[in-house]
Amino acid sequence: METDWREELKAYTTSKRELELLENGPKSLSQSWIMGALYQKWKRIKGIPPDPEPPDCQSNLKDSLKMFDDYDDTK
Repeated sequence: METDWREELKAYTTSKRELELLENGPKSLSQSWIMGALYQKWKRIKGIPPDPEPPDCQSNLKDSLKMFDDYDDTK
């Protein structure tokens, strides 16, 4: 289901700056950040759940070396 979220969001804002961004698109990095915030605002208005947090893939050297040693011992 493809929707034009920019057109839908225009009904929910009166800010000239936001309306201009929605009509013409971002021209700089900071405007693209604002555009991303506007997209999140539209998702909240529509009741679309936020994107899930990415999984925590952090590990430390001690754990990695232990896993390596355990793997090496099995061979």
